[in-house]
Amino acid sequence: MEIMPTSSAAYLKQQRPLFLQELIEFLRIPSISTLPEHRPDMQHAAEWTAESLKAAGLEKVHLIPTSGNPLVYGEWMHAPGSPTILSYGHYDVQPADPLAAWISPPFEPEVRDEKIYARGATDNKGQIFTHIKAAECLLRTQGQLPVNLRFLIEGEEEVGSTAIIQYLAEHAGELRSDAVLVSDSSMFAPGVPTMDIGVRGLIYMEIELEGSENDLHSGLFGGAAPNPFEALVRLLSKLKDEQGHILIPGIYDAVRPPDDDELASWRRLPFNENEWREQNVKALALTGEPEFSVLERIWTRPTLEIHGLPGGFTGPGAKTVIPARASAKLSMRLVPDQSPARIARQVETYMRALAPPQYKFTFRLLSTAEPVVFPPSDRFNRAGAAAIDKIFGRLPAFVRCGGSIPIVPLFASHLNAPVVMIGLGLPDDGLHGPNEKFSLMNFYRGIEVIIEFLRTAAARA
Repeated sequence: MEIMPTSSAAYLKQQRPLFLQELIEFLRIPSISTLPEHRPDMQHAAEWTAESLKAAGLEKVHLIPTSGNPLVYGEWMHAPGSPTILSYGHYDVQPADPLAAWISPPFEPEVRDEKIYARGATDNKGQIFTHIKAAECLLRTQGQLPVNLRFLIEGEEEVGSTAIIQYLAEHAGELRSDAVLVSDSSMFAPGVPTMDIGVRGLIYMEIELEGSENDLHSGLFGGAAPNPFEALVRLLSKLKDEQGHILIPGIYDAVRPPDDDELASWRRLPFNENEWREQNVKALALTGEPEFSVLERIWTRPTLEIHGLPGGFTGPGAKTVIPARASAKLSMRLVPDQSPARIARQVETYMRALAPPQYKFTFRLLSTAEPVVFPPSDRFNRAGAAAIDKIFGRLPAFVRCGGSIPIVPLFASHLNAPVVMIGLGLPDDGLHGPNEKFSLMNFYRGIEVIIEFLRTAAARA
């Protein structure tokens, strides 16, 4: 009969091979939420996640039906007087294309050089699995958790999180928690444990100019008929200057710069602009507001990008057509305290005023996400930092995320709770690309960090 260890650390050491095999089993499920043919795999992944929560010792584990993929819920609520932590993650993954670029098949996990390679390894199956296994280590050795703990794991993060956003709005009271714990990001660099304290917001929009009812022959009508592509290019050229400053009036009015301590901490990070350009951007030069550092530009400044200009004729050969309409897809990343709704109105007003009167102008707001920032001094962020310091032997870097994670500000607003973001991936883990991987050292250390975070959060209550 196997003797069960009495400490969570000893249990983790004993169970490492089993935890890895379970992670491999999880990663084998091709839970690609964007492809309808994988709907059965989505159900399988949800059920597998629920069984994993049950096996860890969580209670009231069940699937929550939605109009899309089910949510997975579980809880352990027997720590009166202690905080309640909500652990969030997702079991859906991105498509694996291009398959030919994978060294090993994306849904046949393979361990190489102490890293596990598979789609979803770091985004997000490996990282949310550390939360589940941290709870198991504590429950199997102590019989209890130091805090009250809820899990809410979704299957639509890669396609917009529609179901969980609706559920959160309707059931915030049932999910009330003192803090939300998320591991769905990366360390700044190998050996530099990191906590994200903010994410940028987003508005994604489409504009369209219509010049005529139908496409026209450029020989018969060129020179007299309006060409919406020409007008669109002129309009887009007036959105930013050559140095990257956005020209829309009032766009910077609400921008709040980071404080001096935050800026000083970023200057201590192991960041080389030329190396970052060569290895990550792979471009001849960087662009953007020259008066701000690269990290400020990608973390704390609003941006405006053009993503596509669909319309007209782009096929092989020639077709001398004046298109009836031309459109552009654009986005803006926003920073605290910019309101997506207010910024969208400013953008529409500015572009509508610039659109030539010969054209019908249409503005479509396709999606939004709020920006948010949490102070490092928040007690749960301090608990996270203390946990990382104990396990990694150094305090984390507090950084911001240049991307947008819509669920993060929604958790903060609906639950009135801070979101603690402890990233366990690495910058080169290849999430969304071929040969995605997750460091096994970070997997096991991540379990230790989450265990220590739960303990420290309870002690600091």
